[in-house]
Amino acid sequence: MRPFSPRRAGRAVRDRLRSAPGTYVWLAILLLTTIIMRLMAPDTLDAFLGARSTNIHALSTHPVRVLVQSALWIDGSGWLPYAVLYTLFHAPAERWLGTGRWLLVLGTAHVGATYLSEGSLLWAIRHGHAPVSMVNTLDVGVSYALAGVVAVLTYRFARPWRYLYAAGVLAVYGAPLLTGRTFTDLGHFASVLIGLACFPLTRDRPGAEWNPPAALRRTWAAVTRVR
Repeated sequence: MRPFSPRRAGRAVRDRLRSAPGTYVWLAILLLTTIIMRLMAPDTLDAFLGARSTNIHALSTHPVRVLVQSALWIDGSGWLPYAVLYTLFHAPAERWLGTGRWLLVLGTAHVGATYLSEGSLLWAIRHGHAPVSMVNTLDVGVSYALAGVVAVLTYRFARPWRYLYAAGVLAVYGAPLLTGRTFTDLGHFASVLIGLACFPLTRDRPGAEWNPPAALRRTWAAVTRVR
């Protein structure tokens, strides 16, 4: 067993970050914007995020700007959980698909789910099921893009684990839609369906499919060799 080397560990971390540049540049931006949010007074923050929200009013007046800006802010939660989720889902997806295809998946999920969820809200307002004031509701964040990428990773798994993973993803995102039935619940489930529909982007990707039992066996063999 080789002794621990800070230099070797640093190189390993650097190589992992470089292998998914889009993921970690995005995370760095989110860290910066989260710090900015922490420095703002609550009233100022609400107005600031409202100007970057993908609500019905903003989508009808300056859609491109708010669709981009809304993906650079985290609403209602800290940065660290997203750092974990990005490392678990975005980074593997970017390494597998390549940065271009990864961006296409997350962008399609973010834009598509935003319009589907806000469209459903507009329908509810016009039919008296939601107040008119909700045309200006706050809707920022990165969760639609994340849900789409979580779903597209289904095709990274070998069968039959692929089907178990897909069932789990559908259950996690489908349960809130059945119980809460909010426009954001619809947006998250729509993102998952969009991610699953991105199968053509995954067909010719290199590398073996993930097989959880085989990975566990390799890990166990490596541990026993070290001992």
